[in-house]
Amino acid sequence: MRLSRSVGLSAIIVAVSGGVAFAQAVIVQGNRSVDAETIRGYAQGNPQDIRQTLLATGLFSSVQVSRRGSQTIIAVRENDTINRVAFEGNRRLKGEVLAQMVESKSRGPLSQQLINADVERLREAYRRAGYGLSSVSGRIAPLPNGRSDVVFTIVESGKTGIKSINFSGNSAFSGSRLRNLMTSTESNFLSFLKTSDVYDADRITSDLELIRRYYLKNGYADFQITSTNARFDETAGGWIIDIGVSEGPQYRVGNVAVDSRLRDIDPASLQRMLATSAGDTYNAEAVERSLLALTTEVSRRGYAFAQVRPRGDRDANGRLIGITYVIDEGPRVYVERINVRGNTRTRDYVVRRELDLGEGDAYNKVLVDRAERRLNNLGFFNKVRITNEPGSTPDRVVVNIDVEDKATGAFSIAGGYSTSDGVIGEVSLSESNFLGRGQFVRIAGTLGQKSQGIDFSFTEPYFLGRRIAAGFDLFSKFSDNYNTGRFESRVTGGQVRLTFPITEELSITPRYSIYTTEIKIPNTTTRPYNDCSVPIPGITPGTAGTIGADSVFNCLSNGEASIAVKEAAGTTLTSLVGVNLTYNSLDNYANPRNGFFAELKPEVAGLGGDSKFLRIAADARYYREIFEDVVGFARLQGGHVQATSGNLRMVDHYFLGPTLVRGFAPSGIGPRDVLNDPTANALGGTTYVGGTIELQFPIWGLPRDLGLRGAVFADAGTLFEYDGGKSVAFAGCPAGSGPRQFTGVALSGAQTAQTNIACVRDKNVIRSSVGVSLLWQSPLGPLRFDYAYALSKDDGQIGTYNGVTGKYGGDRLQAFRFSGGTRF
Repeated sequence: MRLSRSVGLSAIIVAVSGGVAFAQAVIVQGNRSVDAETIRGYAQGNPQDIRQTLLATGLFSSVQVSRRGSQTIIAVRENDTINRVAFEGNRRLKGEVLAQMVESKSRGPLSQQLINADVERLREAYRRAGYGLSSVSGRIAPLPNGRSDVVFTIVESGKTGIKSINFSGNSAFSGSRLRNLMTSTESNFLSFLKTSDVYDADRITSDLELIRRYYLKNGYADFQITSTNARFDETAGGWIIDIGVSEGPQYRVGNVAVDSRLRDIDPASLQRMLATSAGDTYNAEAVERSLLALTTEVSRRGYAFAQVRPRGDRDANGRLIGITYVIDEGPRVYVERINVRGNTRTRDYVVRRELDLGEGDAYNKVLVDRAERRLNNLGFFNKVRITNEPGSTPDRVVVNIDVEDKATGAFSIAGGYSTSDGVIGEVSLSESNFLGRGQFVRIAGTLGQKSQGIDFSFTEPYFLGRRIAAGFDLFSKFSDNYNTGRFESRVTGGQVRLTFPITEELSITPRYSIYTTEIKIPNTTTRPYNDCSVPIPGITPGTAGTIGADSVFNCLSNGEASIAVKEAAGTTLTSLVGVNLTYNSLDNYANPRNGFFAELKPEVAGLGGDSKFLRIAADARYYREIFEDVVGFARLQGGHVQATSGNLRMVDHYFLGPTLVRGFAPSGIGPRDVLNDPTANALGGTTYVGGTIELQFPIWGLPRDLGLRGAVFADAGTLFEYDGGKSVAFAGCPAGSGPRQFTGVALSGAQTAQTNIACVRDKNVIRSSVGVSLLWQSPLGPLRFDYAYALSKDDGQIGTYNGVTGKYGGDRLQAFRFSGGTRF
C-alpha cells in the first residue's frame, strides 16, 4: 500500500510539473484577442509544422516560430476582425442573398485568401443567375482597433444566357426536336421576356431525364446519354451546352406474356391489365403502366408482397423485345416509417397522400416509383427524391421523401383582343398549393368592350381523404349581344363538382349548377331596340319631333328586337344536374402532338327553376404527329337539347359561329328571325354537328423559342332546329321562313308596328370553310390568327317586306378571327 501511494503521488507531481514546464517552454508573443493557451494548443511538431498549422486557422496574417534554448517562441500577427460585409453595385441580386453566399462574416477573421475565394463565389452566382460577364472585386477598408470592413464591388453585365445547346450522336430525332423537349432554351431576341435561357444545372439534369424518357417511349430501349458538358464562353457571352447521346436501334414489341409464380393467380386472367401489345413500338411508359396495373390487381387478390418485374428478351437482328411480366412472391418487408423532409411550406399529409402505401404496409417499389412521379407532377416542388434505408430489423425499411418547395402562387394581368369580345383585359390571382394544403384557388375579373365578368374557383384534390377532386365555381358574366340579337345578357351562378378517376386516362365528373340568366333589351337613343313597345319621344317614328310613321318609317325601321327575344326578356333560373365522362391520353395538355381526347356531357335541367330540358354534347379530338414537328388534328363535335316540358326557352338554345365553323361570325350560323330585321336577331338552334381537320407545322427559318407555327384547316358543320313559339298560319313571312307565334308578350301603344309573329329561317344546310392560321405560343400568352374562306353557307333569300328590300336570313360571315391574351 505504501509503495502504490508513492507511485501515484509521483505521477501527479510529474504531470503537474510537466504541464508547467510546457507552459514555460512555449512563449506566445503579439496576440491580442486570441488566447495564448489556444495558440499553445497548436504547438506540436517542428517549427515549420507549427507555423503552417496556425496560418491554416485563418486567424493570423503572419506567424514566426523560433527556438531559444529549451523555449519555443511563437510570434503572431493577428488578422483584423471583420466589422461588416458590404456590397456595392448589385441591383439584380439582393445583398441579403449575396451575404449568404460568402464565407466572410461580420465579427469573423479578416483574410485576403478568404476574400479572394468569396469573389469567385460571387462571380459563379452571377453566372448561374444569367449575368456571367459581371465583374466582382473585393477590398479591405481599415478601421480603428483592429477592425476592417470588407466591400465587394460588382459591375453587373447584361443577361448572359444559354447561347447554344448542341447534340451529337442523334440521328432518329433532330437537335431541334430534342431542344423542344427541354425546359431550358437558347437565348434570342425574346430573352428579355423569359428566364428559361438562364443556365441551371438542376434544370439541365431534369431536361436530360425528359430526353431519356422520350427515347424510351419511342422504342429506343438502348438509349444512353454519353456525355454532358456545360461551359461558360466569355467570347460568346454565355453558356454552351454540349450533350452526347447514343440512340441504338428502335425496337418493336415481340411476344407479351405474364409469368405468374403465385398460387391461384391465372396468368390469362391478367392479360387484360397489360398496356403493351405485340407489334407496338416499344414504350417504356406502357411497360410502367402495365407493372402498376398488375401490382395493383395482384395486391387486390391478397398478395400484398408480390413483386412484378419485366423481363425483356431482345432480338437485335429482328429489333424486337419480347416482354414477360414475372410475378413473384417478394420478401416480406414492411414500411417501418415514412420521413418527409425539406418541405417548409407544404404540409406533410399533402406529400404522404401521393403514396399508395403507408407505415406498416407491405413495401412495394412500383408503388414508390409512381408516388415519385406523382409528386413531381404536382408542380409544388423544385425537386423530389425518394430513397430507402434499413429499418430497425431486417424486415423493415424506412422511406425518405426529400422535397424542395417552390413558389406556386401567380398574379397576372392579361390583355388581349378577340373579334367576338373586342378589347378585353383580365386580372387574376391563383394559388395551386393554398396554405400548403395542395388546394387550388383562383379569382379573376375581366373587363372588355362587349363583356365583363368575375369568377372564383376552388378545388380540393383529395376530398374526404380519397383521390376525389371536389370543388365549386362562382361566376357572373355580362355580354353585349346587340350585333347578333339586339339584347344584353348576364349569367350569374355557381357550380359544385366531384371528379372520380377511374383509370389514368378515364374520369367521371358529376356536377350540379344553378344560375340565373337575365335578358335585357336596350331602348336608348342610340339603341332603340324596344321602342315598338316603349316609344322614345323624338326617336321613334311617329312621335313628336320625328317624321310620321308609315309602311317604311316606323318603330321597326331603326332596329327592333325579335318578338322571341322579347318573350325571353327578364330573369330565368336554371337548376341543372350533369356529368362529364372524360377520356384523355394526350401526351401534352397545352401543346399536344399525339393522343386522343373525348368528352361526353349529358345534363338535365328541371330540378326546380324555370328551365326544363335534356341536353347532351360530345367532343372528340385526335392528334397524330405525321412527320417530325408536323401534327395532324381531327375533331368531331355535336350536341342536342330538347325541352322536357313545353317549348324550349331561347336562352337554352345553342348559339354558334366560329367555334363550330371558322369564317362565320359569332351567332352567325343557325335559325334567326327575319321578319323585321334581316341582319340580326339570332334565335339559336337545338342541334349542331361539326368536324375539323387541321395540319400544324413549324415555320421554317424561325427560332423555336419564338413559338410561331402555321396551320391549314378545313371546317364543316351546321346548327338547326329552333324550338320556340307556336307554329301558326301567317302569310306575311318572307320566302324561306316559317311563322312562329308568341303569346307571352303584351303589345300595346299607338306607335307599334310589331306583331307577335316571328318569321324563323331555319335551314339545315352544311356550312364549310377552309383557311390558314398563325399560332403563337408567345411569352405573353397564346395567340391565334385565323383567316377562313366560306365554301358553303346559307345565303338567305332576297325579298321585300315592310317596304324594305334585302337579303333575309343569310349567315353572317367573318373571314378574319384573332383571339388571345397577354401576360406581363
